Amino acid sequence: MSPATLQTVLTAVKILLIVLVVPAIVGFVIVYAERRIMGFMQGRLGPNRVGPQGLLQGLADLLKLVTKEDLTPTRAEKVSHFLGPVLSVIPALTALALIPFGESIRIAGVETPLWVADVNVGLLFLLGITSIGVYGIILGGWASNNKFSLLGGLRSAAQLVSYEVPMGLAIVAVLLMSRSLSLVEIVRVQDRLHLWFVFPGLLSFFLYFVSGVAETNRNPFDLPEAESELVSGFNTEYSGIKFAFYFLGEYTAMIVVSSVAVTLFFGGWLPPFPHLLPGLRAVPGIVWFLLKVGFFIFCYIWFRSTFPRYRFDQLMNLGWKWLIPMALVNIMVVAGCVLADTVHGRGLRVLGGVFTAFFVVLFLLAKLRRKLAVAEARP
Repeated sequence: MSPATLQTVLTAVKILLIVLVVPAIVGFVIVYAERRIMGFMQGRLGPNRVGPQGLLQGLADLLKLVTKEDLTPTRAEKVSHFLGPVLSVIPALTALALIPFGESIRIAGVETPLWVADVNVGLLFLLGITSIGVYGIILGGWASNNKFSLLGGLRSAAQLVSYEVPMGLAIVAVLLMSRSLSLVEIVRVQDRLHLWFVFPGLLSFFLYFVSGVAETNRNPFDLPEAESELVSGFNTEYSGIKFAFYFLGEYTAMIVVSSVAVTLFFGGWLPPFPHLLPGLRAVPGIVWFLLKVGFFIFCYIWFRSTFPRYRFDQLMNLGWKWLIPMALVNIMVVAGCVLADTVHGRGLRVLGGVFTAFFVVLFLLAKLRRKLAVAEARP
């Protein structure tokens, strides 16, 4: 087999792995971890009946969803009702093709990158393809011929418009620092500068991640579902395998948002401080990448267990009155620091030092406040 043919075969294998492995990870790992962690945080056991320690609960859920009757409301728009869940999951899986999971490795003498495609406008493509997912929610909400579903779809559309802007502006700051739209090149720039972009881009990261949580409709921004107000929102009239597609789309979008956060701000596959701790490079890059993504998935679960749901007017106020102005100011600050030293990035290091000091002061103030509260509570 020629190297070119082997390269084509390996690319096909990588695509198959994304399509097959990600749904398995969602169904058997993330959902089980979410139920266990939420159970721990809420003082209950979590799944413990199906298999040892409830490990087979994901398999039981899969069997239930596959064998459950697939209902379609009589007066629903049947084609659109079918396309809604499909449009929700396919863009999320496509976006994973651009994520660099690690450095290149050699397989049968052929250099094989651990990403499907390194597109020179990768970030632009990523923003475009992930925005398509909301059309699945809007379409499903409208096609169900149910007022709760329609309200859920409309909420999702308003939420996407409101939070797509600060997310894009947060990413602009990364573009200024890396001068590239390629996700692979952004990681390599962080390696060359010996600087993760989360330090000079702490505010950008905050804006990106808050917007990412809102775009994936997760707590505290799960208003398109909002069980206490809209039954189950856009997916009220879905059951069986079509409901499973919506479920898969939501969790895959969480993986995409987490992977992009790791790539843009936390050095992708790079170990922590590789220039200071070169021994950490012995650990494969993909391990570091998965550990970082796992941390962000944990944050998603943590938020769901602890934060109350926002009201819709509060959600809009946060996006338009706070996040967008903060993102614009952040761009100007980052641009000034980049221009201060375009070769060695000294301006970015100074900005990183300022943000780190600010974070440490806030942490100490929070600890002090907690101590004072405990002291006041004592009789």
